Amino acid sequence: MDIRKLQKIAVAALEDIKAKDIEVLNTSKLSALFDRIIIATGDSNRHVKALARSVYDKTREAGGE
Repeated sequence: MDIRKLQKIAVAALEDIKAKDIEVLNTSKLSALFDRIIIATGDSNRHVKALARSVYDKTREAGGE
C-alpha cells in the first residue's frame, strides 16, 4: 500500500474518533525503520485505546497490514 494512502487512512480514522493535536512527522531521512510517525492526543485511557483500535480497523479494511 502507498505510504500517502496509508497516512490519509490513519489520520481520517483518528479524526473520526475525535483525536486532538494530530501531527504527522516524516522520518524517512532519519530512520530506516519508519517513513512516517503519527502522534495524536486522547482525553483518557479509554479514548486512546479507541483511537488505536480505529486506526487498526480502518487500515485492515483498506487492505493494509
